[in-house]
Amino acid sequence: MLNYAATSSFNCHNNRFTPPPFSSNYTLHPPSHSLSSSSSSSSSPSLSSQFHQNSPLIHVYKHTHFNPSPRTKGLKVRCSQNEPLKVMISGAPASGKGTQCEMIVQKFGLVHISTGDLLRSEVAAGSEIGNQAKEYMNSGRLVPDEVVTTMVIGRLSRDDAKEKGWLLDGFPRSFAQAQSLEKMKIRPDIFVALDVPDEILIDRCVGRRLDPETGKIYHIKNFPPETEEVKARLITRADDTEEKVKSRLQIYKQNVEAILSTYSDLLKKIDGNRPKDVVFGEINSMLLQIQKEKETKKSENAIKLNSQFNKSPATKENWRGIPTNLNNIPHSREIREYFYDDVLQATQRAINDGKTRVKVEINIPELNPEQDVYRIGTLMELVRVLALSFADDGKRVKVSVQGSMGEGALAGMPLQLAGTRKILEFMDWGNDGAMGNFINIGSIGGKEVDEVDDIFILVAPQNAMGNCIIDDLRAMTNAAGSRPVILINPRLKDLPASSGIMQTMGREQRLEYAASFEMCYQFRLLYYAGTQYPIMGALRMAYPYRYELFKRVNDANGKEKYVILSTFPSRPTGDEINDAFEGRTRGFLSGILST
Repeated sequence: MLNYAATSSFNCHNNRFTPPPFSSNYTLHPPSHSLSSSSSSSSSPSLSSQFHQNSPLIHVYKHTHFNPSPRTKGLKVRCSQNEPLKVMISGAPASGKGTQCEMIVQKFGLVHISTGDLLRSEVAAGSEIGNQAKEYMNSGRLVPDEVVTTMVIGRLSRDDAKEKGWLLDGFPRSFAQAQSLEKMKIRPDIFVALDVPDEILIDRCVGRRLDPETGKIYHIKNFPPETEEVKARLITRADDTEEKVKSRLQIYKQNVEAILSTYSDLLKKIDGNRPKDVVFGEINSMLLQIQKEKETKKSENAIKLNSQFNKSPATKENWRGIPTNLNNIPHSREIREYFYDDVLQATQRAINDGKTRVKVEINIPELNPEQDVYRIGTLMELVRVLALSFADDGKRVKVSVQGSMGEGALAGMPLQLAGTRKILEFMDWGNDGAMGNFINIGSIGGKEVDEVDDIFILVAPQNAMGNCIIDDLRAMTNAAGSRPVILINPRLKDLPASSGIMQTMGREQRLEYAASFEMCYQFRLLYYAGTQYPIMGALRMAYPYRYELFKRVNDANGKEKYVILSTFPSRPTGDEINDAFEGRTRGFLSGILST
């Protein structure tokens, strides 16, 4: 069952990416994946061309019920509007860090965030966290890492930081702070470390003088005061003695060494023992290069995904028809990939049109839990294709599988989902680190919704005997707010316990909630009532197009094909399906649409 669940390879074309910390506006270098056959190392034509030109399994026929072209509907990918810079800068006392921060902010318009300013601002505002910090400061103690980190994360979550980008000045200062940011998936594009010899730093500090009237900083050698009057009132700051400067340098070195391992792949050391304009020139070149890379990646993703949307499978010119021999189990890779592609494009169109609560119902034999050929690996491949596609657009995807709904191992766990999470964790998600950065695996529930998540894919949520998943689902969608939630093959009908409680308590509200998800893709094979052979036809809907009813017919050469019988603006009833099959008596298909 698992031998092919993890075999589809995804070609990754970028060398490095960093995840967006709070929203899709933070997109940077999302992993780029193209679905390809694991049996070939060379590039291959698209699935569309493979099916259209080469595959004897697919019958391409002409029909006129589809809209003539998706381009007239304006289906365009809405990529992140901004690609803001995210910069961390570190430097010892007197390294020139403050000066470089001013120049960076002036040039790139980043939001300058320093913990000292944040602490003073929060204390002055009398906020809850400011009051906590004030207690430590008044007693002469250091403000704990968790308090400072909470302030920083809160500041990064504001709209201006999301839209303009940010410059973290001297933060994180400790390994614990760096790890807290890592857990929140907050990473910079670059970590700039100003490198200045100790003897220069000591000289800069010891030689500094403060004008108490203006607050201006001078240096007795490098930047002397303008007049004798100013010189006469200059003072030495209490922490600018040689002894205290050496102590501060030692503390700085210990802290920076602890955090550099976290950002070693992003570290750029800059020689700070040069004129400030020369130092900034080097930093400026690096930041401009990062901006250029961001814009290039953004354009590439937009072109790629717009191309995907513009070749909708539900158009007369491009849709490839329904694969044949669907009762042959297991399905071939070509058939599986056909359905993955079909589901993917419908789902992308729905999300692109602003739909936030959608569901996919695809009940080909391998994915129909009512049949004994149900294959969990096929479901996991479908989920992987969807998750990686949205990650391609820089979205942070949470793939969620329900846990047990009771006490004890697997209590209340639908059998089809037992072990599903482990399968997802063991699957091949590519070599560029998409899993754990752009894609994470969780459970179904409100507590599983993180602020950094952009979109949620819920794997086959379903009620168990006497247990209802809908409360957890509702909590999760409430926590998700306006972010899209996609249900894959949900089964949300009540399964009553012996007491019948689930049939009576809140059933109407549960059904109403289940119906609130809009169908974006449905595919069902149709059989005679009570049978699974032969296939009589199929019902298909791919957002935003109508439901289509097909009849399977045999060709003279012994092959089969699907021909269109009718279309429906909404899901047809059994009676409507019966009426569409010519020469049939009403009722012979009763019950085929039960889920």
